[in-house]
Amino acid sequence: MQKRLLGKNGLEVSALGFGCMGMSFGYGPPKDTQEMITMLRTAVDRGITFFDTAEVYGPFTNEELVGEALAPVRDQVVIATKFGFDTSVDPRSTAGGGPVLNSRPEHIKEVAEASLKRLRTDVIDLFYQHRVDPDVPIEDVAGAVKDLIQEGKVKYFGLSEAGIQTVRRAHAVQAVACVQNEYSLWFRRPEEGLLQTLEELGIGLVPYSPLGKGFLTGKIGGDATFESNDFRSVLPRFAPDAIKANQGLVDLLGSIATEKNATPAQVALAWLLAQKTWIVPIPGTTRLERLEENIGAVAVDLTTDDLYKIETAANRITVQGNRYPEKLEQMTGR
Repeated sequence: MQKRLLGKNGLEVSALGFGCMGMSFGYGPPKDTQEMITMLRTAVDRGITFFDTAEVYGPFTNEELVGEALAPVRDQVVIATKFGFDTSVDPRSTAGGGPVLNSRPEHIKEVAEASLKRLRTDVIDLFYQHRVDPDVPIEDVAGAVKDLIQEGKVKYFGLSEAGIQTVRRAHAVQAVACVQNEYSLWFRRPEEGLLQTLEELGIGLVPYSPLGKGFLTGKIGGDATFESNDFRSVLPRFAPDAIKANQGLVDLLGSIATEKNATPAQVALAWLLAQKTWIVPIPGTTRLERLEENIGAVAVDLTTDDLYKIETAANRITVQGNRYPEKLEQMTGR
C-alpha cells in the first residue's frame, strides 16, 4: 500500500483509509462484533493504516469496536476520532430532530478522556471537530486541542465540514493536519475554493463518503428502499427520483471501468486519488470482498486522457437532490 502525508507535520497514512462508522451506526443494525474485528485486522494486514471513527457513532460503540480491534496492532495504525456533539441529548427531543453541538473547551477535554478509554490507547492520533459549533469561537476550539497536544493526549488536529475562513482561523492557532469533508464525483463542492486553500496552507483532505454512500458502486438501483435505521432513508439524494436522475454518473464510471478492467467503485476512488497527492479517501465497508475491491483502486492508473474524459462527461451531468436534510446541511460549511 502506498503512503501519503496529511499536512506538513509528518502525519503519514496509507493512501486509502477505512471509515468505520457503518459497522455499528448509520447503515442499518450494528454488524456482528467479531466479524467486524476480523475485518479491521484484515484491513491492517492488507496495508491500511488509517482508521476513522467518532464518539457519536453509536454513540460510543464504534469507538469501542475500533479500540478492541486495533489494540493488538496499535503501533501500526493511525486512529482518528471526533468531538463536537452533545451525546447526552437525544436528537429526537430537539427542534427539527437534529443533533446538538457542543465544542466548549471543557467538553472537548472530557470527550478526549472518554475516547482514549474506549479506544484503549494513551494518545489519539488525529482529533477532529466533527461539526463547527457557531456558539464557540474556533480559536477556543483550536486552543483546547492545542492543550491536549501539549499534554501528549492528541497528536494532530483536524476539522470536519468546516468552511474556508474557519480553517484559516483554526490553523492560525493550532496547525490543522487535515480537513474531512464529503468529496466525490457526485459532490464536488470542495473544488470551489477549499482545495485551493488547503493546498496553500499545506493541509490534507480526507474525503468521507467517497463512494457517495454506496451510490457510485453501481449497486443501488432506482427501486432501492432503505430501512428506517439506514440514514439514507432520509437523505433527499436517495429518493427514488433522484437515484434515477443520477444514474448517468454511475453509467460514466461503468464505461471507464470497463476500459480499465476495474469496477465503478475503483474508478471513483482512483479519480479522487488522482486529484491531489494529499487526498486520502476513507471508504467504509462491512464485507471482505468490498474491502479487497476498494484496496484495488490504488492500482488503477487513470491517465491524463482518462481524467479529461471523466471531467468532460461529469460536467454534463447535474446531480439531483440535496445530500442532507436541511437541519444537517446547515451544520456544514461554517
